[in-house]
Amino acid sequence: MEINVYEIIKLFAVFILGLSIGSFLNVVIYRMPRELSIVYPPSSCPICKNRIKWYDNIPVISYLILKGKCRFCKTPISVRYPLVELITGFAAVFSYLRFGFSIDFVFSFYFLCSMIALSFIDFDFKIIPDEINYLGLFSGFVYAGIKSYQSSSFEPLIMAGLGAIVGSGFLFLIAYFYLKFRNIEGLGMGDVKLLAFIGSYTGWFGALFTIFFGSVLGLLASLYFMKREKSDEFMKLEIPFGPFLALAGSIYLFLGEKIYNFYFGGF
Repeated sequence: MEINVYEIIKLFAVFILGLSIGSFLNVVIYRMPRELSIVYPPSSCPICKNRIKWYDNIPVISYLILKGKCRFCKTPISVRYPLVELITGFAAVFSYLRFGFSIDFVFSFYFLCSMIALSFIDFDFKIIPDEINYLGLFSGFVYAGIKSYQSSSFEPLIMAGLGAIVGSGFLFLIAYFYLKFRNIEGLGMGDVKLLAFIGSYTGWFGALFTIFFGSVLGLLASLYFMKREKSDEFMKLEIPFGPFLALAGSIYLFLGEKIYNFYFGGF
């Protein structure tokens, strides 16, 4: 089998791009829920406050060279930082392999970057920032608008609107009735807005798939944590729903056509 060197170089370049974006996502994940600016001041150690030099801010490599510690105060640096960078790097590669260099690549990669950032924030703070959801929803309609223009059809825009309404509306009803009958907030409005964001990219069926499959993933995770914590108080577990919705939505974004065809009896 002949090796396409040019294609390997492109994949490597896309991966490096993803690593660089992942470094920025680390800033978003740390600062946004703390209501800090994501552009200023430059990166610094949260313990000793020393500014991080550019050569100590190279994705993954700097972490390995510094052996996971701050150069100045030797405070351990969480392995999450290179992990986020690597995940984002592979997300860029997957987007390229699926869509090539196209407008679909740009928006699908943006979608994945948003899902990565909000998932880590939700795990830590049990919130999904409105800035991510609103920008994501806006980008979904921009993407649909571009697709409508390219196809000379309003269908992509209509599907984006239906996806946002069906996804957020369905989840809102679940949250409303859960609160009404149990007097407990089972879902936050951040999850509802997230479904509007995801639905604007995936359409109405993708939004429903995201809710169903995300719920399955969340249930499995809850059972795992119950077993690990040796607790039978299932309803008292506080597990963020956003990351599971994000994962389900990402799966549908890339495999949606196959999932849709399989569900409706085709391959």
